[in-house]
Amino acid sequence: MIRRRLLLSAVCAPLLAPHQAFSQAPVPALSGQTLDGKPYDLVQDRGKIVMLFFWSTDCAVCRDKMPELRANYEAWREKAFQLLAVNIDKAADDVDAYHRALNGVVGASQRFPWIWRHAKGHRDNFGAITQTPTTLLLNREGIQVKQYRGRIAPELWDDIAELVLA
Repeated sequence: MIRRRLLLSAVCAPLLAPHQAFSQAPVPALSGQTLDGKPYDLVQDRGKIVMLFFWSTDCAVCRDKMPELRANYEAWREKAFQLLAVNIDKAADDVDAYHRALNGVVGASQRFPWIWRHAKGHRDNFGAITQTPTTLLLNREGIQVKQYRGRIAPELWDDIAELVLA
């Protein structure tokens, strides 16, 4: 009986090892305060598909994508979906001015949370963002399943639909 258990353990261990390694991968973490002054923690959006949009006000592609992001956010916001814009500008004034200007012309249904990455109290484990925009898609368990660098591919919205409606 003991011999059978040892044999079974020896045979099954290699099969389980890849799963164990995958399940120990770090879950993305992010917390801080939104530009609207509300606390935010990525954990609060577990159970939702989360799109993280790392961007800068001096990135023309990023600014060009904002209307598309707002329209899609409005369409998906009643589903299990969250969009979070993480600004990586060095100066708070740059992102604050842009945020205030946008809030003056954008309806409330299209306003998604924005976080300034350099704010006091901001924490995340995403490492250096070397290209803007960088877009990450997290599944309902908070695990990164897609990454886009540069201009967002149109199939991103198909990926989101597939995940949200699954």
